Amino acid sequence: MSEVLESTTTELTPGVRVPLIGLGTWPMAGEEAAAAVSRAIANGYRHIDTAENYGNEEDVGEGIRRSGIARQDIFITTKFNRDWHSREGVLTAFERSAHRLGVDYLDLFLVHWPNPAQGRFVEACEGLRQLADDGAIRAWGVSNFKPAHLRHVLDAGLTVPVNQVQVDPARGQPDQLAFHRQHGITTGAYSPLGRNGDFMASPAITGPARELGRTPGQIVLRWHVQQGRIATPKSASDARQRQNLDVFGFELTQEQLAAINALETGGPPRLDSDTFGH
Repeated sequence: MSEVLESTTTELTPGVRVPLIGLGTWPMAGEEAAAAVSRAIANGYRHIDTAENYGNEEDVGEGIRRSGIARQDIFITTKFNRDWHSREGVLTAFERSAHRLGVDYLDLFLVHWPNPAQGRFVEACEGLRQLADDGAIRAWGVSNFKPAHLRHVLDAGLTVPVNQVQVDPARGQPDQLAFHRQHGITTGAYSPLGRNGDFMASPAITGPARELGRTPGQIVLRWHVQQGRIATPKSASDARQRQNLDVFGFELTQEQLAAINALETGGPPRLDSDTFGH
């Protein structure tokens, strides 16, 4: 394995590596989504993140086809809703997502929200593992699962490869990430640059940006990937896409990482997965 490949990807399961930087596609749809995906692939992206609930899987698929890049060279992540939280339902969810995307397999398929009141997310995970065993998907995982939800899945004898959660410097979720490390769960970070977060103006971020000749956004994305997290920032801008992907040619010091970690406010994710879900 080359040093470059090792530094830009991480292994989810044996033989399945995912690019650490992917393109987030919510809330883009229609031509905006298709054009953004095609543009991102032209800019070097090889990981595209979507979901049933985004309503743009068909558009993402169109963007991938438009790019002219072979299917096997693109890592596609998508997610399914609570309607499919059963062993049989997951198969239907896969068939529908694959059809909308225009592909015959998925690289990573996630339970989008646990919906604990429904009480069927463990069944959904069991269905995902079966899909992986059958070769319909290359890897599976979950999204927005708290440690309490993850424990139920682990207690069922499943090994969770990845959990995609909201993480940024202000909402670092240290307890959540510690649980992931303890159980060998890769962290996927959505909204990795926050949502108009004040932290972007912090000296902990602007200082390294100035010293290294980088943008604050690049510093934050480097903070994610240098600690092994998969980050999927959304952007339709050609220049911003290139900047977001260009975070592998420099490193932050341990002191710089610690200073960004210290921006943690203790704030919870924007949405509470005990009560919110679809």
